[in-house]
Amino acid sequence: MMIFINNKKIARESLNRPTSKQTSFLSEEELQSIDRWLSKMGQNIFESTSQIASNAKKTMGLKYKIIGHGVFRIVYDLNNGYVLKVAIRRKGLGCNETEMKTYRNSPTHLRKHLCPVKEYGHGWIIMKKMDRLSPMMEKSHKHKISEIKSEFLQHGIIPKDIKEENIALSNEGEIIVIDYGHFREEVRWGFW
Repeated sequence: MMIFINNKKIARESLNRPTSKQTSFLSEEELQSIDRWLSKMGQNIFESTSQIASNAKKTMGLKYKIIGHGVFRIVYDLNNGYVLKVAIRRKGLGCNETEMKTYRNSPTHLRKHLCPVKEYGHGWIIMKKMDRLSPMMEKSHKHKISEIKSEFLQHGIIPKDIKEENIALSNEGEIIVIDYGHFREEVRWGFW
């Protein structure tokens, strides 16, 4: 299996995770704590999302502030302009992989609308930290989001779950999707 650091493919070690020498963001201890959580993840499937996020926080014991969590992932502020998203449910593993692959494989004109992925490993992903749009989005933003959805669809990417909570505005005024773990590639059937 491979990891991606600064969008470059790097072979994984036998432990199936990068070492602190391979990642510029996480220490060996932090990688081990994420692995510890991933080995326990899914043991209490009937707990609420809040309980699972709390268990993940306790198990990992990361020093960073939690800035939010969804149903599948918990998000930490790394205090350096980047965030760490860690899976808290099995589907979160797929969300992280989807974000990495979507960012890596999207054409440049679409990638500018995706929050940049800096590093990726089993169960975690590091992305640029961006502030979400305010709840009072301007009409022009709503129109632009609709245009961006169409652009993704034209390139065979189904942009699921684009909503206000998952959108940010870049310094240049571009609409950026900060959570695209539910995007899907469109299955295209051809005739032979």
